[in-house]
Amino acid sequence: MTRKCSPRMSIGLLVIVMMAMAVIAVEDAKICKVPKGEEEMEGICNGIDVAMTEETLFVDGHRLQQQIDQLSSFSDTPPPSVTRILFTGNDVAARRYVKGAMKEVGLLVREDAIGNIFGRWEGSIPRIPGVASGSHTDAIPYAGKYDGVVGVLGAIAAVRALKRIGFQPKRSIEVIMFTSEEPTRFGFGCLGSRMMANSTNIVEILKESFDAENVSFAEAAKEAGYLDVADELETVALDVGRYSAFVELHIEQGPILEKKGIPIGIVTAIAAPASLKVGFKGDGGHAGAVLMPVRNDAGLAGAELALSVEKNVLASGSTDTVGTTGVFKIHPGAVNSVPRESHLEIDIRDIDEKRRDKVVDEIKRSAHEIAGRRRVTLTNFEIVNQDPPAQSGDQVVGAAIEAAELLGLEYQTMVSRAYHDSLFMARIAPMGMIFIPCYKGYSHRPDEFASLEDMTKGVQVLSLTLKRLSSL
Repeated sequence: MTRKCSPRMSIGLLVIVMMAMAVIAVEDAKICKVPKGEEEMEGICNGIDVAMTEETLFVDGHRLQQQIDQLSSFSDTPPPSVTRILFTGNDVAARRYVKGAMKEVGLLVREDAIGNIFGRWEGSIPRIPGVASGSHTDAIPYAGKYDGVVGVLGAIAAVRALKRIGFQPKRSIEVIMFTSEEPTRFGFGCLGSRMMANSTNIVEILKESFDAENVSFAEAAKEAGYLDVADELETVALDVGRYSAFVELHIEQGPILEKKGIPIGIVTAIAAPASLKVGFKGDGGHAGAVLMPVRNDAGLAGAELALSVEKNVLASGSTDTVGTTGVFKIHPGAVNSVPRESHLEIDIRDIDEKRRDKVVDEIKRSAHEIAGRRRVTLTNFEIVNQDPPAQSGDQVVGAAIEAAELLGLEYQTMVSRAYHDSLFMARIAPMGMIFIPCYKGYSHRPDEFASLEDMTKGVQVLSLTLKRLSSL
C-alpha cells in the first residue's frame, strides 16, 4: 500500500533539503557562484543564501589575484622578483594602475603633493570624519608582489564587496596608497604617512634629502609629475581626527599564522624602530706590513659592534626586542689592505619604547668602549630616527574581532614586529591591522606568497570591519 505525501510534508522535506544544501555551501567558505548580470562569477563567499545581502559577502579573489599579478609587471627586475622604487618609471606606472582600479569601483580619486593617493567613497554624512584603509605599492630591490599591495588592492576589493551587497556607509570610506613606505631611495621609511602625520622636522629634512645619485627629493618628484612638491610639502599633513579610524590589511611577514594554521591575525600593537648609523676610522695599511700588535682595524671594530648589538638586544630579556645590523661596509675593501673605515646601519625594534631606547644607549656605550680599546676613532653615532611604538585602537580591534567571528574564522591577536604606515596613522586616528598568513613568513624576497584563499578571507574581514566602523 502506498501513501501520498501531504502538501505540508512536501514543504517540510523541501525545507530540510534546502537547509542541508545551505550547510554544505557555507562549510569552510567554499567556492560559490554569484550572479552578475547575464554571467556568473566564482569566488569565496560566506552566508547561507547568496541572495541574502546582509549574511552574504562575496569577494572576487580571482580578480584580486589577477590585479596583483598585473601590478607586479611594473618592475625594474624580472619576475618573480619585484623592484619598484619611489618616483621611477615603474612606480609611476603602478600609481596609474592603482588610480584606474579605484575609479573602476566608483571611487573619487585625488593625490596630495608627494603622491599619496586617495580614493573616496562618499558617506551619507560626508562632513563627519571618515574611515580609511590602505597600504603601499613600492618595493625594495628583488622583493615579492604581495607586501603592501594586498592592503591597497584588498581595500579596493573590500569596497567592491560592500557595494555589491548594497551597503551605504554613514562615514565616508577612503582607500589610501601611501608614497614610499620602503626607505630604499631617500632613507625614510613610511614617508607618505610620516608626512601625513606631520612628523617632527620631516618637511625640513626632506627638502635637504638626496638619493645615491645625488638627485634631490624635489627633482625626483618633479620627474614623476609632481611639479610643485617643493612649495607644497606643508600641505600634506592631516589634522588629528581627520579620520575616525584607520585599518590596514597586510601579509604577516612572519611565520606564526601559517605555522598555527590560523587565517587571520588581529594586531594589537606595532613595534617601532630606532635606526642608527655608526662609523669607525683607523689607520689602515698593507695587510702584510702592518703587524698585529700595532693595528687599529676599523673593520674589526665594526664587527665587534655588530656582535655587541646582538648581545645587548638579548640582554633586554624580552623576545619583543630585536636588533639587526643590516648594513656593514668597510673601506677600502681590498683583500690585502687593513680596513681603515667601517660603516654600520643598525635597526633596533620593540613595542616597549623605554626598553628599546635602553638598548640603543647600551649600543652607544659599547661603540665608545670598542673605539677606545681598539684605538680607532668613532667618527659618528647617529640616531636617524627613534619613532615611538603604537597601540591599536580598541574600537578598531573590536570591529576586526567581530568581523572574524561573524565569518566563522579563527583569529589570533598579535604584535606586528615589522612597522607599517599604520604606525604613523595612529597619530591621526585610532588604527588597527589585519594580518593574513604568508608562505614560511617570507617577505622582501621573490618567493613571498599569500594564497588566494587567505587573501580572500582577509578582504572579507576587512570589508566587515570597514562596514562596522563606517556605520558608527
